[in-house]
Parts: sequence; structure tokens; C-alpha cells
Amino acid sequence: MNPDVGKVLRDALDAAATGAVDDARRPPPFDPLHTPRPGPPRRRRNWVAPLLAAAAVVLVVLAGVSVVHVFGTDRGQPAAASDRASSISSAGSTPPTTTPSSKPVVPAKPVHVSLFQGDGQTYGIGMPLIAQFDKKVTDAHAFNQAVTVKVNGQPVQGAWFWVTSSSGYAMEAHYRPQQYWPAHSKIEMAMPIKGISAGKGLAFDDSLTLQINTGAAHVSTVDGSTEKMSVTSDGKSVRSLPVSLGQASTPTYLGTKVVMAKTNPQLMVSAPGEANPYSLKVPWSVRLTNSGEFVHAAAWNTGNIGSRSTSHGCTNLTVTDAQWFYNFSQIGDVVTYANTGTQVAMPSWDGFGDWNVPWTQWQAGNLLKN
Repeated sequence: MNPDVGKVLRDALDAAATGAVDDARRPPPFDPLHTPRPGPPRRRRNWVAPLLAAAAVVLVVLAGVSVVHVFGTDRGQPAAASDRASSISSAGSTPPTTTPSSKPVVPAKPVHVSLFQGDGQTYGIGMPLIAQFDKKVTDAHAFNQAVTVKVNGQPVQGAWFWVTSSSGYAMEAHYRPQQYWPAHSKIEMAMPIKGISAGKGLAFDDSLTLQINTGAAHVSTVDGSTEKMSVTSDGKSVRSLPVSLGQASTPTYLGTKVVMAKTNPQLMVSAPGEANPYSLKVPWSVRLTNSGEFVHAAAWNTGNIGSRSTSHGCTNLTVTDAQWFYNFSQIGDVVTYANTGTQVAMPSWDGFGDWNVPWTQWQAGNLLKN
């Protein structure tokens, strides 16, 4: 606004206010001793309005602008309702705090799990549950807490044992209880692990369930000192079979073994550099270790079966006995060995040698701590 125009406006307003206050024609104070006679009311003239109108005219003439401009549009238009509400609601509030920008979240690498067993299958009482992983798990705690195993609907007090895979996977975990599984039972496993941690920067990408059964409790005991195999089913003796075990240079492992597979016939090839090389298709072959121990027919060794150990480490049977044992056996059956001429037990990693690991050591978890 022009300073001269503002001065004129103030002077006009002051004059109007003074006229209103000092008007000599206003009624005198009330005096009860000199009260005039009542008469018709006197009409007073209002001088304020003419003075204000005169001041407005003067401003228009001097400023050459509109009355709207005189009253100060330079203050800006009123704020919108939402803006006013926003400003009111934020009045007196604490200013928002800012935090340093965090690093981008790196997605966890997926770890896929599969199972060795299949739903509805029947196994022997020595069969461990086997989970196979396409990447190495680095922390097993979340896995252990999530996975549950039940036998006939009741929780099992078992443990996972983490091992290097011999089947082409990055890692395996084997599960077993302290004693053999009960015979003729239903085993159920729930593995709801999708999305949970498999270690720093790793997460499982699938969840699985499993329902399998155990058959009869087949347990065979082989004694090298008598060259005999005693076969039982559900605790009852079934047969006694003559055997020939590994010779002194290639002794048969001690300990507890589990039937891994059955093949008829099985191609067997001698180790490179062996003095008497061979390549044979051997009938009625029941595998016990990855390294090549089988219970099988050995027609070429009939003269030594039942009397002395002359094999390359396998358990030799007559053809008739080998066929019977092949048909009798189920994957997961237990075969134990004693007095084989060595102090070396089957390693846990050489097939299903899980029962050769002491229980306290098994509970610890091996490669990953439980």
C-alpha cells in the first residue's frame, strides 16, 4: 500500500472516531433535580458514516486503485480448508524426526529340501529319515524347532545328524530315535520350514510332510568267529545261514549296517590296480554300504562258505540262501557284524551307518549343532 494513502485513511478514521466521542449533541448525564419535561424524542444525526464514506472516496481518488486493493489483497488469499486444518493440527506438534536411510534388504538365497523316502512306503526298523538339501545349511536351530516326528501319533524323542551327502546333494540330515523304530508302526513327519532361516542369508523354500510305515523287525547278526548269520523277525529266530566274510586284507566292517538297496543282478567291478581284477554280474545282491559291501550269492566260493573268510569284504552266501535272504529283506532292515578280523566299524557316512554313532554324539548334530 502507498504510504500517503495509508496516512489519509488513518487520519479519516481518527477524525470519525473523535467526532463520535466528542459529539456535543449527545444527551447530558442524568440529573434527578433537573429532569426536563417529557416531550417527543429528538433525532440525533450520525456523523460516523459520512466521515468513513468521505475517507473512502479520498483514498480512491488518491490511489487510483480499486477499493479491493485498498483493503490489502497483498496479504494473500485465505488458505484452503484442508490447508488450514493441516496447519492447525500440526501446531505445537513435535517436528518429525528423520532417520538415516537403511541398506537395501538382500533377499535370502533359497534352500530346497527333498526327502529320500516316499509316502506310503514300508521300511525296516533301522531306516533313518533322510532330508536332502541343494545348498549347505549353516544353522539348524530353526529347522530343528519346526520339524516334528511322531510314531503312531505320539511324539518321538529323536535327533537330526547333519552329514555330507554321498548322493550328489550339498548336504543331508538323518533323523533317528535312540533305539530302532518300533515294528509295524506308522511314522509321520511334518516339515513346515518354508520361509524360515537356514543360516545367515539363507531360507528354506519349501515345506514337506511324510508318512511311512515300518514292517516286521528284521534283525540279522553275523559272527565272523562262527561264519554264520542268524536271522530274526519280530524277535523270533527265522534262519541260520553259513557265510564267508572278508579276508584279512579286505576285512568286513564291524558294527550295525542297514539294508540300502536290492539288485538282481548287481554289476561288481574290482578296484583299480587290484591284483586279481574282476567284473561280474552278481545275483541276489543286498547292498549294505556305499563303498561296496553286499550280502550276495557267491557260487564261485561255495567251498569256503561257512568255514573261512575269503571274500573282498562282502558277505558270501550260497545261491539258495542268497535268494531267500534277498526276498526276505526290506530296505531299512538291520544287519550287525562282530568278530570280522578288524577293529574298524562301518563309518556313519558310508551308507546308513547311523546306528554306529553313540547317542550323545548323535544328539549333538555333527556338522551343525542341534
